[in-house]
Amino acid sequence: MKLLVTGGAGFIGSAVIRHIIQNTDDSVINVDKLTYAGNLESLAAVSSNDRYAFEQVDICDRAELDRVFAQHQPDAVMHLAAESHVDRSIDGPAAFIETNIVGTYVLLEAARSYWQSLAESRKADFRFHHISTDEVYGDLEGPEDLFTEQTSYAPSSPYSASKASSDHLVRAWRRTYGFPTVITNCSNNYGPYHFPEKLIPLMILNALEGKPLPVYGKGNQVRDWLYVDDHARALYKVVAEGKVGETYNIGGHNEKQNIEVVRTICALLDELAPSSFSPYESLITYVQDRPGHDLRYAIDASKIQRELGWEPQETFESGIRKTVEWYLENSEWCRRVQDGSYQRQRLGVAG
Repeated sequence: MKLLVTGGAGFIGSAVIRHIIQNTDDSVINVDKLTYAGNLESLAAVSSNDRYAFEQVDICDRAELDRVFAQHQPDAVMHLAAESHVDRSIDGPAAFIETNIVGTYVLLEAARSYWQSLAESRKADFRFHHISTDEVYGDLEGPEDLFTEQTSYAPSSPYSASKASSDHLVRAWRRTYGFPTVITNCSNNYGPYHFPEKLIPLMILNALEGKPLPVYGKGNQVRDWLYVDDHARALYKVVAEGKVGETYNIGGHNEKQNIEVVRTICALLDELAPSSFSPYESLITYVQDRPGHDLRYAIDASKIQRELGWEPQETFESGIRKTVEWYLENSEWCRRVQDGSYQRQRLGVAG
């Protein structure tokens, strides 16, 4: 296959591309605007491969999308491009409406126009895979409840509302136009190359610098943690084998309170990188909870396991150790993100 991946320079997108190039014979066209969260250095291991191509394109730019489709002739789309940080969506929701809703609409129309031009054999095989989040479901009430593919949508933040909107658009294009779509909703991802504003990398890097480890409220919010490479394998499974019109929930089977996650990171750093800041747990600082903060997410991932044979390979314990070790071993990548020098790529500046 030739796969067009939007948002391929982001955290999950880059993991997907690395997985495809390193573990399959497929080709990838990476379409990314290169906002602050896009980092081509996360693709250094595969960027010289002749099965990889990069297009710096905004998914809101229809003319450029039409050019990319016509030039590269993909067999499927994996749509990961999105604004994704809840705190940023609270401070400035406009970008989330523009990228996640308008951008998805523009991409759907460009992809549909391209799909309609294909020969019947290629048209029948084409897929538009929309990658979404479990946050569209809101939060769970009972301690035993799980999100299923039939759970009603009840988004709580501008971010999750914008992703819910994009999910509805994708389903509508399937129902109205017969466009061959498939949707996945995933739990919280973590792992290498994660942008440092997110919980796990923020805690690791703050701790190493002796900075406070800010925990919202009491830290009792529960998330289902999914190692990013497990997610990448699941997404490839879905685009290659998933049934048109279906939704698949992807979770890590690893429910943890945020405070548990932070304490685990501190314990690993005490072991792997002891310093004058140890014990790192002493740096934990409780801060005012953010508005509309969902208390608990948890995914029932039995459908994708039953129908496509996917299940996570990493436990939280194995995955978080790999993650902490990666950040300790890749301080230069972290430094370039923290000081902003990685953004020179947007201007075509070397170094």
